[in-house]
Amino acid sequence: MSKDNVRDIQDKILLRALEDVAFDGWSSEVVENAATQEGFEPDVVRAVFPGGLGDVLAHFSDYADRLMLQKLESIDPKELRVRDRIDLAIISRLEALDAFREPVRLSLPYWARPFSQMRGGKLVWRSADVIWNWAGDTSTDYNHYTKRALLSGILISSLPVWLDDQDPSMQKTRNFVAKRIENVMQFGKIIGRMKK
Repeated sequence: MSKDNVRDIQDKILLRALEDVAFDGWSSEVVENAATQEGFEPDVVRAVFPGGLGDVLAHFSDYADRLMLQKLESIDPKELRVRDRIDLAIISRLEALDAFREPVRLSLPYWARPFSQMRGGKLVWRSADVIWNWAGDTSTDYNHYTKRALLSGILISSLPVWLDDQDPSMQKTRNFVAKRIENVMQFGKIIGRMKK
């Protein structure tokens, strides 16, 4: 089975599961039922999600990153300031998740568990990496890691604000993200002056 075939099966199972997660929460049973509804045998679920529910939720994060990139396809990041590229990418990712707001909310307790936190952190880092790569970042020194660490902080802190934002225009979330990016930019300037 090719990598693309695996991802296609994972997507089908995930999307069907998301329809029930909002009502039944995240569980292996929900995922298995979704697979059955899509015509897959239980062995297929174990093959494409060998790590169980954690793998399903990790795939959900990857799916959100891909939805974000789809929303950004028509945008040339070179025409925007760096801060505007990052702002647009974060907002685009949240907009892409709008239809799955409740499943996102219900996933938070899983990632808050001690044994899940490290993997959750890696997923946020991966999303930050996807955003910076789209934004055109080519740094390979410590800046590469600093940028992703700072953006990871923004992604994590903006999530509860977005979940609580009932405004269709997401103005509260937009303001929060813009302010956090401005804080990071100011921090970067201070660090730059200290280095000099």
